[in-house]
Amino acid sequence: MSASDLSSRTVLVTGATSGIGYETARRLAERGATVLVHGRTAEEAQAATDRLIATTGIDGAQLCGFTADFTHLEEVESMARRVIAEHPQLDVLVNNAAMAAPERHTITGDGNEIAFQVNFLAHYLLTCLLEPALTSSPGGRVVNVSSSLHRTASIQWSDPHRARRYSRLAAYAQSQLALTVFASDPRVTAVSVHPGVCETDLLSLYAVSGASAADGAAHVVRLCDPATEIVNGAYYDRDQRVEPAQAATEDRTIKRLTKLADQLVGHSA
Repeated sequence: MSASDLSSRTVLVTGATSGIGYETARRLAERGATVLVHGRTAEEAQAATDRLIATTGIDGAQLCGFTADFTHLEEVESMARRVIAEHPQLDVLVNNAAMAAPERHTITGDGNEIAFQVNFLAHYLLTCLLEPALTSSPGGRVVNVSSSLHRTASIQWSDPHRARRYSRLAAYAQSQLALTVFASDPRVTAVSVHPGVCETDLLSLYAVSGASAADGAAHVVRLCDPATEIVNGAYYDRDQRVEPAQAATEDRTIKRLTKLADQLVGHSA
């Protein structure tokens, strides 16, 4: 199947400076999309765009660097403001940035467990703030890069920051379950995808050898393509639509998570 031309599409990819995010940005740009390349620092975002131009011959006019350190929610807010100002119509948001939870329990300056904030809360806030751009024309969509580990998780409602009992695997899995649940939020059409276990910085969590980041990115890019029809809340394991963990589709869980997330990011929906 020939890849469709995406030259009319504008896509923001978070965590686009390495791994699956970088490969996703590369593939989208090669197919003509305007790609907003998010990095934790301005230097990282600039280095990624420079590398895309140098190695693939992508036109620099298609790329634009954006910066926010997801351990600081105010940076997420200022990035969202800039995106809305410069790109009032955004076709796709790829919520890809992720970190492995650290060995030691770590709380951000915003008061949240770090993996829960970086992997879920920052993306929750960003998606809510970008809703006007994503819904300014029909067909806007969100692709959450999740993980099959979400199936092992539970959201600790009374202790989401896991202050009482911390395990890095449980903290990471909880953040991925929250991201997967969030895809069922009715405000913006969204799906989640487990891109496969890939050779990225998160591989240590799985302790196996992985596919290439480019292979993982292919599954993400497919869901960014308007030719791929999607249903809100759907979950994909690579290119197959499968049922997510039961909690991910429960109305009660979705509402409860929205309430919790709104409290934690200080955003009233």
